[in-house]
Amino acid sequence: MSKTLALTEELIALSSVTPEDKGCQEKLVELLAPLGFHCETIAQGGVTNLWARRGTAQPLVVFAGHTDVVPTGPREQWTSDPFVPSHRDGKLYGRGAADMKTSIAAMVVATEEFVQAHPGHQGSIGFLITSDEEGPATDGTVIVCNALKERGEQLDYCIVGEPTSGDALGDTIKNGRRGSMSGKLTVKGVQGHIAYPQMARNPVHMAAPALAELVAEVWDHGNDYYSPTSWQISNIHAGTGASNVIPGEAVIDFNFRFSTASTAEGLQQRVHAILDRHKLDYSLKWTISGYPFLTPKGALCDAMQAAIKAETGVDAELSTTGGTSDGRFIARICPQVVEFGPPNASIHKIDEHIELRHIDPLKNIYRRALENLLL
Repeated sequence: MSKTLALTEELIALSSVTPEDKGCQEKLVELLAPLGFHCETIAQGGVTNLWARRGTAQPLVVFAGHTDVVPTGPREQWTSDPFVPSHRDGKLYGRGAADMKTSIAAMVVATEEFVQAHPGHQGSIGFLITSDEEGPATDGTVIVCNALKERGEQLDYCIVGEPTSGDALGDTIKNGRRGSMSGKLTVKGVQGHIAYPQMARNPVHMAAPALAELVAEVWDHGNDYYSPTSWQISNIHAGTGASNVIPGEAVIDFNFRFSTASTAEGLQQRVHAILDRHKLDYSLKWTISGYPFLTPKGALCDAMQAAIKAETGVDAELSTTGGTSDGRFIARICPQVVEFGPPNASIHKIDEHIELRHIDPLKNIYRRALENLLL
C-alpha cells in the first residue's frame, strides 16, 4: 500500500463531520514537524485550524484544504460504513475520499518526498488546513488569513486541494471563482380583501415590473475567464395562505453569482436604481458570502499545467465555474491561488469514492508543482 493511500485511509477513518476535526490535523502535524515545519493550531468557535510553515524565505508555496466533511446522509444507504475505508472495484469508498482527504494526504506525502529529495530548496512551504469549510466558514480559513495578514506573512502561491477534475484526473484547474451575493427584498403594500382592490395595494403586482427589469438586465459581459454575471430569484413569498386576501408585503430572495467584471458595490447600486425607478416602498438586506477571485495565466497556472501534463499527459483547462470555496479568503492575502484535485463526480453523495489509480498520480502532480515553483 502506498503512503498516500495509507494516510488517506487513516484520515477517512476519523469521522470529522464539520466542524469537527477528530484528530486529523494532529496526524498531519506528526508528519510535518519532522520535516522541519513549525506547526501552529489556531482554534476558534469549535473549529480547529492548522498553519504550518517550513522555511522563512520567499517564495512561499502553500497547500490549503479542509479536514471536515459533510454529514453522511442516511448511513443505511451506504454500501459500507462511510468511516471505514473500503475497496471495491478499484475504488476507495468513504466520506471525504474525494472531498478532500485524498488531496490532503497527497499534499503531505508530496511535500515529504520533495523535502527529502531537496532539503536545501529555495523559498518556503506552508499548509493552511481548516475544519470549517463545509460549514459556515466563519471560524476557519478566514481566521488564519487574517492572522497571517496581521503578521505580515506574504503568501506567493496557493494550491487548494478541492476536487476539480471532471472526466479525467487533471482535466480542470480552477483559477478563480465567482463571487456570491444575496439579497432579501421586502416590498411593502397594504393588505386588504381581494374583492376590494381599490382599498389595498398589492406588493406582488407592484414588484413584478421591477423584477422583470432585473431579470432582463445585462449586468456585465464577463471577461476572458468568466461568463457574464448571473442574477437569479430563489424564492418569492407573499400572502397569508388565504385565497381572498391581498398580501401586505412580498419577500423576494435573490442571488448574484458575479465575476471580476463587476463589483459588489456596483451591482447593489444598480439594483437600488431599478427599484427606486419603479417607486417601490421597500427594504433590502444584502449578504456577501464571497468575493470573486482570479489568477490569470502566469507562474502558478503554468506550474500546475506542466505538472499535470508531465504526470498524466492531460492538457488541463483553466476554469472559473462552480460555487465558492475557501480560495476566496486566501486570495485576499495571496496573489496567485488555484484549486486542483481529483474527480468530483461523487462528492457529497452516498458512497463517495475515489479511483485508486488516481491517488499516487495526484500526489506526484503536487510534488511536480513544488519542483516547478521552488527549484
